[in-house]
Amino acid sequence: MVEPCQAGSPDHAPEHPQDLFVDWFAAAIAAGVTEPHAMTLSTVDADGLPDARVLILKGVTDDGAWTFAGSAQSTKGVQLGARPAAALTFHWKEQIRSIRVRGTVAQVPAPAARRDFLARGPAARTVALSAQQSSQLTDPGSFNRALSAPRQQLEEEPETVPETWRVWQLVPASVEFWQGQEDRNHLRLQYVRSGSSWEHHRLQP
Repeated sequence: MVEPCQAGSPDHAPEHPQDLFVDWFAAAIAAGVTEPHAMTLSTVDADGLPDARVLILKGVTDDGAWTFAGSAQSTKGVQLGARPAAALTFHWKEQIRSIRVRGTVAQVPAPAARRDFLARGPAARTVALSAQQSSQLTDPGSFNRALSAPRQQLEEEPETVPETWRVWQLVPASVEFWQGQEDRNHLRLQYVRSGSSWEHHRLQP
């Protein structure tokens, strides 16, 4: 049986969910979890249908917002622009742990988006500048040809940042920490926002 850490118990849980997340994230790194910062971002499309994709967590702010980035022209960007609410899911198989975050999404001011974009590798910036993510690919060779102009642009103007680049913050309304157990008596600890504070309680497995 996997024993839940004391921090995962309601009697020992911190006041804010971001503090427990940081503890669990550090434990995941120490345990050698593969890509612990990878998460599933779930949004809603124009027809009200759920949509999901895996991307990278950029960080968690001191006041408890989960941060991620991308293009406003991407599918997720368009969906967030129309309906600024989302869910994040982390799954750390090696520790039998999962974390679910649900809430509203807001854009971070442009300077933060600029810093994020310039911190990305050359290949990632080149692809982002091509502004064709998620569009239909009819000719595989056209993708490489389309990268020629943005690649040259970055060589000549390395500080180039597309106007469509965004950093978003998900401000959670609820956060659930799930610790799996072999006997199926899973530990589920849910935080629910109550005004400016948080309440937390156990859930049935």
